[in-house]
Amino acid sequence: MPVQRTPRPSNGFTLIEVMITVAIIAILAAIAIPQYTDYVRRGYVSEALGTMAGMRPRMEQFFQDNRTYAGACATGTVAPLPASTKGFDFSCTDLSATGYTITATGKAMTVDFVYTLDQNNTRKTTSLGAGWTGFPSNCWITSKGGTC
Repeated sequence: MPVQRTPRPSNGFTLIEVMITVAIIAILAAIAIPQYTDYVRRGYVSEALGTMAGMRPRMEQFFQDNRTYAGACATGTVAPLPASTKGFDFSCTDLSATGYTITATGKAMTVDFVYTLDQNNTRKTTSLGAGWTGFPSNCWITSKGGTC
């Protein structure tokens, strides 16, 4: 008489089930990680451009008080140089009696990005990161597609 085996309940997953799950997670990660990186990069760009836009009225206030832009961007003035952010460093150049240029230079995830602002409120994008279009531009490019 043959011995009859009772089927055992399965405990755990088969190798094929685990491999399918890993493949699905890999596909999702391949899509999500670049999207998240771009999202963070746009956040850094927005923060920098907001800081630069806020600097313009302070520079004009300095000019009204002193009838020159020379001496602005100094600590203790109404228009101090903005503090560096996580994504950008700021600098004031070409300070003269009638003009200035404020530059935001990217660092960290925004290495290739450079934005400028001058006394005429001319906003320029002088350098963009890889994969971003619209360079050079007479506006601040804020998205990968080249829109201002």
